[in-house]
Amino acid sequence: MVDLLRDAVSLTERQRLVRSSIRDVCDTFDEEYWRTRAEKGVYPHEFVDTLAEQGWMGVLVPEEYGGAGMGTRETVVMMEEIAAGGGGFSAAQAVHGGVYNSVPIVSYASEELKSDLLPRVAEGEASIQAFGLTEPNAGSNSPAIETRAEREGDEYVIDGQKIWTSRVDVSDYLVLVARTIPLEDVEKRTRGISMFLVDLEDAHDQGALEMTEIPKSASDFVHSFELWFDDLRVPAENLIGEEGAGFYQVLDGLNEERLVIAAECLGLGRLALERAVEYANEREVFGRPIGRNQALQHPLADAYARLQAAKQLTYNAAERAATDDAVDLGALANAAKYLSADAAYTAADVAVQVHGGFGIATEYDVERYFREARLTRLVPITQELALNYIGENVLGLPRSY
Repeated sequence: MVDLLRDAVSLTERQRLVRSSIRDVCDTFDEEYWRTRAEKGVYPHEFVDTLAEQGWMGVLVPEEYGGAGMGTRETVVMMEEIAAGGGGFSAAQAVHGGVYNSVPIVSYASEELKSDLLPRVAEGEASIQAFGLTEPNAGSNSPAIETRAEREGDEYVIDGQKIWTSRVDVSDYLVLVARTIPLEDVEKRTRGISMFLVDLEDAHDQGALEMTEIPKSASDFVHSFELWFDDLRVPAENLIGEEGAGFYQVLDGLNEERLVIAAECLGLGRLALERAVEYANEREVFGRPIGRNQALQHPLADAYARLQAAKQLTYNAAERAATDDAVDLGALANAAKYLSADAAYTAADVAVQVHGGFGIATEYDVERYFREARLTRLVPITQELALNYIGENVLGLPRSY
């Protein structure tokens, strides 16, 4: 694997070890593996299972529970390398949930729940790939969720609907966000929301969960679903953290996760750029390589510069998240996500253009990278919401929503 961004940042010894280890895994899954998974819409079980067997799904699980006990500095490296290793943003997303959905368990779950679940996650025996938050009437406006959880004795009974819930089909557990107090009964709309751990096998056995896959044009092998809950009974001990404070628990750690999303965008952009440069050097038209033409050189160089700048911001922010308590991480995380998604889109667009007509041929992969790059400008937040945050919280402009 050629790393065109290898000199963008300096890595710690631990980060270099993560990079080397993840590259070793990625090197065993070639372009044809990812191309076939995308064409058939098949989840990359072999790839994810390999990472799980080596303990990488427990990278953020504390050592006391059998995990690696690493942090954002290491995870940005891990996820960038996964995206750059051939599978693109979708490969990173196939892993992302399993890594990050353990964070609320680590931070807020009871000791009994942590002791039971986290060692199994760290060992690759259990997965928490799915997170249920978004609803038809509550996308970016998360406090507007209507899914309801009512306490009945030693259980909560949950009814409602979720959309765009990914990886439910390959997960053992779902972290579900629901209202324990109706919106009309709270003084502040962000109160009255709680998080629950749902055993998906048990939910199906109860006949309380229905799911329908949502057809989509990106992330070909990571499937997303619409979910309906009908009298789903969840043990009270599966409440994650404090009842009614779930919205704030969701926000905790969000900025560091956003940096990891930025790193996944960087990996995708790097992959697209590397494929484009390779093709520009090999493809000859009018008796010379097409990369000799400035009409292609300049867009490729522009994409490189954008990726370099975005990577420096992302990695600097990850470093400061670990070492500087005074840093405005929200500003850096939103800027990093915004710039990295745009840099990935620029690189993928250039890659398609460099390939000419073959840019839309699936055998060259860059059309898939382009579709994924377009997705990065929408998830997990839109580019506009990232700018809203910066405008209000950094520049001091009036709130726009």
